[in-house]
Amino acid sequence: MPKAEDSAAALQRLLDIMRRLRDPDGGCPWDCAQDFRSIAPFTLEEAYEVVDAIERERPDELCDELGDLLFQVVFHARMAEERGWFGFAEVAAAIGNKLERRHPHVFGDVEIADAEAQTLAWEVHKRAERVQQGRHGVLDGVPLALPALTRAAKLQRRAARIGLDWPDHQGVLAKLHEEIAEVEAARTADDQAALSAEIGDLLFTCVNLARHLDVDPEGALRAANARFEARVGHVEASLAATAAAPDPRILDAETLDRLWTAAKQTGL
Repeated sequence: MPKAEDSAAALQRLLDIMRRLRDPDGGCPWDCAQDFRSIAPFTLEEAYEVVDAIERERPDELCDELGDLLFQVVFHARMAEERGWFGFAEVAAAIGNKLERRHPHVFGDVEIADAEAQTLAWEVHKRAERVQQGRHGVLDGVPLALPALTRAAKLQRRAARIGLDWPDHQGVLAKLHEEIAEVEAARTADDQAALSAEIGDLLFTCVNLARHLDVDPEGALRAANARFEARVGHVEASLAATAAAPDPRILDAETLDRLWTAAKQTGL
């Protein structure tokens, strides 16, 4: 395990590398040409790659991906420093101050009974900070760039604080059936705009159901995607193992359904 001073030296080296890359005199032309907007998509991509390494339980890749994500922070901090806004030290100090402020039970004399009480206290601190920033609405500050499922769940949790919520998942299930009927009505009316809106409402209600059942909708959909990929791969492998290896596009629905069921039975 590296010593604290080794970590400090490694971080300073990274900051020095970033400064060199952005140097107009002898730096990297690509790095010099970037700005906050052009780098932002890479920042999101690196965050997703961190999550991917975690879900695949690859600690070797996780170390590498965390480094890529840290580089994104350093990149943004360097561009801000060039504009005279702030530097990496201010970024680190800001998060340090925030963590101490939001953990008075660790860095102060406040007592917190358990993790649930800490979650409530954390939200109280965040709400007070939003008010200080002039953001008084319960939905103020929910980032637009979040994945849609994640943002929907966050909006719903915020709205629930002021009572805009069902008492249990049964009400959400009833709403889900209602939304399905409205999707079918829009389809029957051949109204594409209405159909899009109703499918959006249906997805939003699915997120609400997941929230009430304590399921992370984003994680659940990622897992469903992974199962789908695995099952399609199994069907393709099954077809490739046959003598004729037919094109799946010309197979009848019954055969494909049988192969799909077989893939599910393998535990995929």
